[in-house]
Amino acid sequence: MSVDRPVPVPRTAVALGISDPVEKARAELKATLAAIEIKANVPKRVGHGVDRGVAQVREFARVNPTGAAAAVVGVAVATGLAVWGLVRLYTR
Repeated sequence: MSVDRPVPVPRTAVALGISDPVEKARAELKATLAAIEIKANVPKRVGHGVDRGVAQVREFARVNPTGAAAAVVGVAVATGLAVWGLVRLYTR
């Protein structure tokens, strides 16, 4: 059984079946501006990337708590060594 439901049109697409040229131009402009906003909004894109990364880390920590603890210790040691090395270089 197939139910004919209208497919939602993404913000960056133009709906089919627009016959009025003015309405079609408006729809194309709206879609173009939405695409530019999505591409140019770097802070929003970074925020989504950070959210995805946090979710992956949480999933990894849930599945492998020992590996997550080892990763935290490794990052702490690497950070400590980097700071120690920079301070040592600065004080020479």
